[in-house]
Amino acid sequence: MKAYGFVRYGDADTQQMLDLPAPSPMGHELVVQVRAAGVNPVDVAVRSGAMQDQMTLEPPVAFGSEVSGTVLEVGTDVEGFTVGDEVFGASAPGGGGLSEQAVLTASETAKKPGNLSWEHAAVLPVAAATAYDALAQLDLRTGQTLLVIGAGGGVGVVVLQLARDRGITVIGVAGESKRAVVESFGAVFVPKGDGVVDAVRASLPDGVHAVLDLVGGTALTDAAQLASPASVVSTIDVDGVQGLGGSYVTRTNSAAVLNALADLVVGGSLDPHVVETITLDDAHRAIAAVEQGSPPGKVVVVP
Repeated sequence: MKAYGFVRYGDADTQQMLDLPAPSPMGHELVVQVRAAGVNPVDVAVRSGAMQDQMTLEPPVAFGSEVSGTVLEVGTDVEGFTVGDEVFGASAPGGGGLSEQAVLTASETAKKPGNLSWEHAAVLPVAAATAYDALAQLDLRTGQTLLVIGAGGGVGVVVLQLARDRGITVIGVAGESKRAVVESFGAVFVPKGDGVVDAVRASLPDGVHAVLDLVGGTALTDAAQLASPASVVSTIDVDGVQGLGGSYVTRTNSAAVLNALADLVVGGSLDPHVVETITLDDAHRAIAAVEQGSPPGKVVVVP
């Protein structure tokens, strides 16, 4: 089968179109005919070798950690799915979605509602589900204030919408080019950089109730001054946030979260904000988009 991935760990020079054997599922997995696949910064992290402690892969490996598609084969231990089902979920390690067929972990897969597009379904399992889990972990109440660092990316735009609909006031920190998208989802925009703390304190002298960091590094360290340590969480910088007394976002990786997100999209209260759809033949452009700077939303690859 045709796929786009990397042949060794390293930089973008390791990427190429691949000719891989068609996959077979392990007992707890599904094989799907891919209809759409999301692209995320984690794809670049896997290619670089930074994720080798979490997953051991033997290149060549296809990119892509979230997929929508039609079930072709069901693992022997899987219940609740049959051949022909339309589904969306998380790719199994090594079963990348930037390919004609992909392997999904059944417990992290849900059936796709008929009125949910393939493209929207494909971008829910990673970025949107991370946003959902982060807000659940923070457990903020109506009227409280949340500062989001990196509010203009795939996770950020979902956080803005979920928080808005729960009556949470959101301050979104992002690059100036993402001002429009941050404000369109009801957040107060603050440009990223050295002035974030001063800008927030100008209107909220006592700081905010919580900080959600999607960037890490200095941006996290600075923003942590604005909330109590226990109310600071990060999706990306585990060492940094724990060193500050905060916590890393715990992923549930559950079909229940996928079903909840799908209901929100179908109901019209959540826009996954797909900003570009790219064909598999041009998949290098999708990887470049997330590597050169997170786009204001999600990039999707289709066969």
